Amino acid sequence: MSQPSLMTIPGQVDPVPVARDITPRADGRVDLIGLPRPRIRELFEQAGLDARQAKLRAKQVFHWLYHRGVTEFEAMTDIAKTMRPWLAERFVIGRPDVVEAQHSSDGTRKWLLRTGDGHDFEMVFIPDETRGTLCISSQVGCTLNCTFCHTGTMRLVRNLTPGEIVGQVMLARDALGEWPRGTMAGLDAVEDDRGHYTADGRLLTNIVLMGMGEPLYNFDHVRDALHLIMDGDGLGLSKRRITLSTSGVIPMMERCGEEIGVNLAVSLHAVRKEVRDEIVPLNRKYGIEELLAACADYPGASNARRITFEYVMLRDKNDSDEDARELVRLLRKYDLPAKVNLIPFNPWPGAGYECSSPERIQAFSDIVFEGGISAPVRTPRGRDIDAACGQLRTAAEKKSRAQRDREARESEATAAPFA
Repeated sequence: MSQPSLMTIPGQVDPVPVARDITPRADGRVDLIGLPRPRIRELFEQAGLDARQAKLRAKQVFHWLYHRGVTEFEAMTDIAKTMRPWLAERFVIGRPDVVEAQHSSDGTRKWLLRTGDGHDFEMVFIPDETRGTLCISSQVGCTLNCTFCHTGTMRLVRNLTPGEIVGQVMLARDALGEWPRGTMAGLDAVEDDRGHYTADGRLLTNIVLMGMGEPLYNFDHVRDALHLIMDGDGLGLSKRRITLSTSGVIPMMERCGEEIGVNLAVSLHAVRKEVRDEIVPLNRKYGIEELLAACADYPGASNARRITFEYVMLRDKNDSDEDARELVRLLRKYDLPAKVNLIPFNPWPGAGYECSSPERIQAFSDIVFEGGISAPVRTPRGRDIDAACGQLRTAAEKKSRAQRDREARESEATAAPFA
């Protein structure tokens, strides 16, 4: 029989590498982060606990993992001391490895992270006066090849597992110091009568899946991770505070609305076929009109929960008055509850595009506003550390350890506190 890797599959195949739900560890232990209660219970039973004991321990461990953010079994104070070493021998509470952490002059933070099997990806935290937004990745590299996006120049390595996706949120909470106290003592001072807590430091209020990768080409793992993030007994973030961005993987959009139910953002970026074919090649498979029809059918979309259309402003490519008017026409045609985010192009080495002038961007915005559609201009954040929209790419992996350490010291010396 020929090797499976050499066998061809007839027909058009979407590039969706299916990763395992748990990345194997060299020491044989199982990382519990990213696993729901039933899966934890199953693993405990396989490890030797009876069904009743496994159910109890799974409930306790789930609470400590996702509600309190502990990283050691020894901190789980309502589990018997004799039980904690048993857990530590068989399981681990993981976080992505931090290769490099950078601070921007505007307060944005970017982390270069590494999976257990040695692949690098990035996440970004953007603080504002009224919110703190975490931009997380769903793949190592990217399935798509959008020509204006630096991430799109990377090859796709693999999908991130649910644990690697949830782990980004947990790592950010670690860094921002917003977990409740890790002991059972004094909870009345921390939690209200509904079990919620007030965090120390800047509260992470919003999550956007706008980092590396196309989330809908890793649908199952993204869905499972977001269910843990939204679980009221776990991380407890409302689905209204989570936005998933897609370039237009139409077959998965309805499932996204039905099975996840988070806000939808669509990377539109052009309203003419020939232009979108160039800068968002997925358009050659799923065209603009088909995409907008799918947006109109997105479950839960309403004036209270508008779909966000992301539109990067490229000089002399997609920024004319005619483009603005066509954008208004299309959104009105499909009666979409829409908001347009105009994104000044963030340059990167070798990019074949330039950013539209501020005057041109404002003129474009004015036309869309006059058409009755909100079209704010996004303020670029984190440009000095390549953390802005479209700039994520793990070039930092090529740096020497000494260089990374030196840059980290310089960044920490100039970084403003997050209090």
